[in-house]
Amino acid sequence: MNIALIAHDAKKKLMQNFCIAYRGILSKHELYATGTTGRLVEEVTNLSIHKFLAGHLGGEQQIGAQIEHNQVDLVIFLRDPLTSKTSEPDVNNVVKLCDMYNIPMATNLATAELLIKSLDRGDLEWREMYR
Repeated sequence: MNIALIAHDAKKKLMQNFCIAYRGILSKHELYATGTTGRLVEEVTNLSIHKFLAGHLGGEQQIGAQIEHNQVDLVIFLRDPLTSKTSEPDVNNVVKLCDMYNIPMATNLATAELLIKSLDRGDLEWREMYR
């Protein structure tokens, strides 16, 4: 499965810790991330991650394009709901695209853990039908 990782600045450390905790599961899949998030996760996990541009430089748009082309199966987007972002339209676009293309998406740690455990159990194998 292809997993996209995105984290706002205030959530990058949380994303690193999440990826450390679930490194064993994540290592079985193809990982994609916005630039800074991908670099930070790689540094602490040694996972191989395809890095796009930084989120505010177009990385969220690049992941959006991957979603539109059915090249993403799961999105973990740890959002900071308390800080307004200059890239807020791109944030909303990723959410909208996941809804349009039926891509499972987590925007907080609780949902991310549920999705990653479901992925490990095989509960998301239905995504294979979309390829």
